[in-house]
Amino acid sequence: MTRALSAIAGSLLAAGFLAGGAAGAASDSAPASGPQVGDCVIFREGGAGRLLKAPTYWLKGSIAGISRQQRQLERCPRIGKPASAYTPADHARLAAAMPCLEHLSGSPARDVEVLRVLVTVSDWETPWSRQHGSTGWLFRGQFLGQTLQKGAEIDMDAAWLERCGAER
Repeated sequence: MTRALSAIAGSLLAAGFLAGGAAGAASDSAPASGPQVGDCVIFREGGAGRLLKAPTYWLKGSIAGISRQQRQLERCPRIGKPASAYTPADHARLAAAMPCLEHLSGSPARDVEVLRVLVTVSDWETPWSRQHGSTGWLFRGQFLGQTLQKGAEIDMDAAWLERCGAER
């Protein structure tokens, strides 16, 4: 569950990073700071720990398309097991529901705007066994069950991505 909360918190922070400044870019003289078609982006997973860090796995590519979607902010699906025991199907189910909330405090679901990007895959590094890393969104040459191939396009939430060269 902690991993799911971390993924949600990270996606909200990344959303601010990628989407931040889009409103301020209305001026012709101001450079656009939101994601643009052709931008190099990277999805990272792992790297937890202060002294002994877990390996960081990643997927790198360029943005081929950008779209905005309206989604209802609802409660995250209950998987019923610890995050370390999630299967790739469990991770895909959680990712499909994002953005979501762990607890709805009696308030009705509300609409939120989600920035989606189409990423053309250029390179990746994924764990191949549980000894290399936990099964996460990246595992055995796949991203959420989709086989990774150079030039393949993957639709994902822009909040999950960092710009290439961004320090972690």
